[in-house]
Amino acid sequence: MHCQTGSRGTYVPTTRTTAGDPMERIERLASENAVVIFSVSSCCMCHAIKRLFCGMGVNLTVYELDEDPRGEDMDKALRRLLGSSPAVPVVFIGGKLVGAMDRVMASHINGTLVPLLKQAGALWL
Repeated sequence: MHCQTGSRGTYVPTTRTTAGDPMERIERLASENAVVIFSVSSCCMCHAIKRLFCGMGVNLTVYELDEDPRGEDMDKALRRLLGSSPAVPVVFIGGKLVGAMDRVMASHINGTLVPLLKQAGALWL
């Protein structure tokens, strides 16, 4: 993802095929970068979360589930993981699940998001 704020981000094509359970794939992808967002390209909440991180200068990796042939299976796994519907956006920081939009915004408001980002090496303030 390229942010207008000057920070960098990456949209990663998730079309490469890997065998295995969708949850295992999510865990693997989430652990490969400091900040990972599972998103749907047409989702306004996903867009808002991406803008939040870009505005903070975070280098994030975005997996657009609607552009992945196995995205529907991953979406179902994320719904099970969160126990909610809809599941996206789902944010992982430092390989650990932060949650969906409500949890990320609550963390941002209560001041715990920035320390998480610093600990993961995603933010240097």
